[in-house]
Amino acid sequence: MSCLVVNDIDAGLGRFGNTQMTVNNQIVVGTLMNLADNPTRVSTGQVWRETDITNRIPIIVTGNDFTTIYAPLVRDGRMDKFYWQPTQEDIVNIVQRMYEKDGITKDEVVTVVREFPNQALDFYGALRSRTYDRSILKWVNDAGGADNLGGRLLKQQKDGKLPVFTPPTQTVDALLEAGYDLIREQNLIMENKLSKEYMKNMED
Repeated sequence: MSCLVVNDIDAGLGRFGNTQMTVNNQIVVGTLMNLADNPTRVSTGQVWRETDITNRIPIIVTGNDFTTIYAPLVRDGRMDKFYWQPTQEDIVNIVQRMYEKDGITKDEVVTVVREFPNQALDFYGALRSRTYDRSILKWVNDAGGADNLGGRLLKQQKDGKLPVFTPPTQTVDALLEAGYDLIREQNLIMENKLSKEYMKNMED
């Protein structure tokens, strides 16, 4: 059994503000509409032939805002839509899997999720990445700093004594500290209205 999965289709085919649809986008939309209407026949760029019959497979697309996609493509009959709004329990279970190898318990995950409510799932993954970033920066500094890192690593490689990076031990305090840093960065972006400038075309 095979299927075609298109992730975040609205990021590629969505229209924001005055952005124009490219020829490539039009081809993709047209092809998807043809498949939805007649899923066993696919054009290969030549004339239709009776022998051009393909096996029918499901096409699964994901996205955040389907209102930006060409309306006839997403109408009922061409596309069955399933909406998922994760509950806090869903978020806790997903985040727990993110931290599964770090020894973070479910109760500790609940603490982190409750401390930072209404955040996207990527936020909780970024907490873990931030703790690694700090450890890597310390490792670089201990290895001689960014400016001297290359030369020092080459010398240590010749001597057979390369430094070893030890992954950080994840703790709730470290994750919370990383979360507060990310929240400050989010607030700074909003205060500087960088997001509004970036998405100004969406508001037109």
